[in-house]
Amino acid sequence: MADASSILTSTLQQLRKTRRLSQLELALELGVSQRHVSFVESGRTQPSRRLLLAWLQVLAAPLATRNEALLAAGYAPAFTAARLGEPLLAEADLALARLLEAHEPVPALVLDAEWNVLRMNRGALWLATTLVPWLQEALRSEAMGDLNMLDLIAHPNGLARRMTNLEDVGPRFLTLLRHELVTTPRLLPRVQAYEALLSDVLGAASAAPAERARPSAPVLTSCFASPYGELAFFSMFTTFGTPTDITLASLRVEHLFPADSATRGVLESEVGLV
Repeated sequence: MADASSILTSTLQQLRKTRRLSQLELALELGVSQRHVSFVESGRTQPSRRLLLAWLQVLAAPLATRNEALLAAGYAPAFTAARLGEPLLAEADLALARLLEAHEPVPALVLDAEWNVLRMNRGALWLATTLVPWLQEALRSEAMGDLNMLDLIAHPNGLARRMTNLEDVGPRFLTLLRHELVTTPRLLPRVQAYEALLSDVLGAASAAPAERARPSAPVLTSCFASPYGELAFFSMFTTFGTPTDITLASLRVEHLFPADSATRGVLESEVGLV
């Protein structure tokens, strides 16, 4: 098992390389010498807690990684890690509930860094169970936190199979997921499952660089076959500004917006207003 010092040095090296910074560039950002950066990364020098926090800030490390680095250096963690639903996050939880409600009847859902679904509004629940009918039975026996959006997409009878423009959306979404692997390596099995599904459905087209795709609209639209005809949506994400809790830092609200009047009409008719 690696000791704390090697964990710290490997973490700092990997973060810097991921951000494509040289030791000199990092040193200039921190206001220290390149030699000092080299000594810290090699384990020859121990950074102060203040310097280490600044270091991790410059490298835009996830809050969980910052806590791990601090612990490896022998310092107390700087960030809380409460669970959604605990008193510490009560106000944030209420804000999320109000945000989801305000978006009705249009779908909105709360996701964590691993794409676990933590909250859904009525519009999102209707859309998910309409496109994937077997999900309704699964939700009766599972907690919402056990539902993972990547699993739902990559399932043999999941969302990707209902998408009518997967050849446009699929490779672009795969590119996004590959970028997220840098900060959330636990996604790897799910990303591999999604990549395998794309390869199965699209063949060689699944590996086409996302930049080659030329959508005609200013935003990428996802289109789904449904009993109500084709439903089309584009997405926006909301995150908490400058969070100091690991859980809040990992959360994002995905808002789905109808891309055409037909989709909006179906939502208003089938979901209605709160």
